[in-house]
Amino acid sequence: MQTKRFVFFILLVSFFPFIHLTAQNNVIDEVIWIVGDDAILKSEVEEQRLRAQYEGVPIQGDPYCVIPEQIAIQKLFLHQAQLDSIVANESTVNSQVEARLNYFVSQIGSKEKMEEYFGKKTTELREDLRQIIREQMIIQQMQQKLVGDINPTPAEVRRFFKQLPEDSIPVVPAQVELQIISYQPPVSQQEINRVKQRLLDFTERINSGNADFSVLARLYSEDVESAKRGGELGFLGRGQLVPEFAAVAFNLQDPKKVSRIVETEFGFHIIQLIEKRGDRINCRHILLRPRISEEEKEKALHTMDSIANLIRSGKITFEQAVMYYSQDKNTALNAGLMLNEKTGTSKFEYQDLPPEISKIAYNMNVGEISNPFIMIDPKTHKEVIAIIKVKSKIPNHKANLVDDYQLIKTFYENKKKEEFLRDWIIKKQKETYISIDPAWRNCEFQYPGWIKN
Repeated sequence: MQTKRFVFFILLVSFFPFIHLTAQNNVIDEVIWIVGDDAILKSEVEEQRLRAQYEGVPIQGDPYCVIPEQIAIQKLFLHQAQLDSIVANESTVNSQVEARLNYFVSQIGSKEKMEEYFGKKTTELREDLRQIIREQMIIQQMQQKLVGDINPTPAEVRRFFKQLPEDSIPVVPAQVELQIISYQPPVSQQEINRVKQRLLDFTERINSGNADFSVLARLYSEDVESAKRGGELGFLGRGQLVPEFAAVAFNLQDPKKVSRIVETEFGFHIIQLIEKRGDRINCRHILLRPRISEEEKEKALHTMDSIANLIRSGKITFEQAVMYYSQDKNTALNAGLMLNEKTGTSKFEYQDLPPEISKIAYNMNVGEISNPFIMIDPKTHKEVIAIIKVKSKIPNHKANLVDDYQLIKTFYENKKKEEFLRDWIIKKQKETYISIDPAWRNCEFQYPGWIKN
């Protein structure tokens, strides 16, 4: 959608380290556009152009035409949002800011390197990001309010599809629907004790001053992403953490102390407080996962093989087996049917499945039950034993109303929304005072109505 692309562009190009561009490039600042009561400065455009060039973000067309137009469109939405009293949820803004800062740290290597890279302190970066993300959220809410009532009827969808030229009908990649039974083999108490003792050893070394928590997290934590940041999770609300972890983390008071060992669905943790800020907390953790013995894996594979044979022989249905044996809480109440979080449906393209499942399902027939296999649970990252059943397969095909109604409806709905927002921008151009410096008018704008005679 064109009206959303400018938001993404501005968000991207606002994160990179050209802090002193005006001074370094001898840019004499001047007002080049006025949109309503807001000015667009030459320095804004130059900074965004250089940032995009530095980061390799493509700009379709002359940047001195594209960038100011994108900023102007942004200002139209923000002005309307102000009139409609639309504001961003500050808790969500803060969460996204911290997630973005954590991402930067993970990519750059450390908080200190991030500050050096951007040429700003973390506090300054946080405020910059907060403003950018707040405006992005407000614009998205404004757009959603404008197009919220667009919901085409089945008759409209059918009429739209019949009018599509043959060469415009999209090709739908192969899709599959799967049911799954998964079982996590038990971990021996000896292995659990081993992991707990290792965490106790870490705790003793940290509390005695013989080791640094962040160093141990980098070396040993099995939470790969946070380990890159010395175990740091960033500021999170209680609801963003699993309950067992949150209960301990939010009760920590002394940043120099290490928590007791905490067990969650992901494994065993120790936690260190960094900072509390209102209803959010920033802490470090070290995660260790007990290993399942080869003997237990073999026993589980044998058990799941027996279950698969019971289903194949008709002595039990797959749905009954799910009810009796499956430990996958995400599918146990849905007859084992896997749901695609990306689309909200039960249909998956093979690339969207966990790799172990995709590889096996690709060569199976509809109704077939797989042999048991070992896979990594995508949510807990623990090893589980699984069997799958192929409920349906749809090969590569041109979209049709029988198999792909929802896809066609979404395509048509997005087209209608894009047209509505384009018309809205054209209407706002006519209602808004707009002035462009003559030196900046020689452009082929996406929306020609900026220049008024």
